[in-house]
Amino acid sequence: MLSNKSKYEKYRPKKFLGQNFLTDENLARKIVSSLEIKPEDTVVEIGPGQGVLTKYIQELTDDFFAVELDRQIAGQLEEKFGGNVRIIHRDFLKIDLAEDIFAKRKNKGRLKIIGNIPYNITTEIIFRLTENRNLVSSAVLMMQKEVAQRLTSSPGTKDYGILAVLIQLYSVPKILFSVPPEAFFPKPRVVSSVVKFDFPDKIHPETDYGLLKEIVKKSFGKRRKTMRNSLKEFFTEKEIDPGKIDFDFTRRPESLSIEEFLSLTENISNLIPAND
Repeated sequence: MLSNKSKYEKYRPKKFLGQNFLTDENLARKIVSSLEIKPEDTVVEIGPGQGVLTKYIQELTDDFFAVELDRQIAGQLEEKFGGNVRIIHRDFLKIDLAEDIFAKRKNKGRLKIIGNIPYNITTEIIFRLTENRNLVSSAVLMMQKEVAQRLTSSPGTKDYGILAVLIQLYSVPKILFSVPPEAFFPKPRVVSSVVKFDFPDKIHPETDYGLLKEIVKKSFGKRRKTMRNSLKEFFTEKEIDPGKIDFDFTRRPESLSIEEFLSLTENISNLIPAND
């Protein structure tokens, strides 16, 4: 009988798709358990690969979608799980989550997302979930440890930056545990982390997200400089006098909390000319 690793070695992972298959069954069960799936939940798996998570998920709910870009793997999954899982052979980033999945779910309530996702598109996937937070209640995702540390970081730490502010604006991310390279085939060159995201109905007050994103990016674009220097060109372009804003611009961006970025955005928004 083939060992677990031997089964994966029969398939040649595609490097351009970022395929690193999880082979540790105990970790697979632990990851699935972390999503706290109930029978009435609708679950979406991103990149099921050889189905190491899929086989445990399909035992917990009958409303289960799996999105797989690799045509060969999608066919194999259809043969193996087709009766219990709706296989979608598409790029997850090109799916309309509302129309392609949410509108077609059997159960009520928001979606639960899970996946050992390609590390090269981790942030794109997380931002896609954030944009669709009204459709998603929670997510459990495997990613590079360094990325996990950045998006869960706090003000005043070296990892705190654009990713942390924009992700924590609409979700509550928490690192659950780390996964060593030996748990995959082929072995990645990095340690991985499993992160859980909860998407509450509302964490912070609504704001002009486009403006906030611009301010955050420009602030951290020169993170070693003060906010006055980082936003100098921005204020010139917007024809804004920073002296009219009640804020200490001698501070550096990594010292600002999300609430302070929101407040600053609101104050700046009130000063932008109406025709801008």
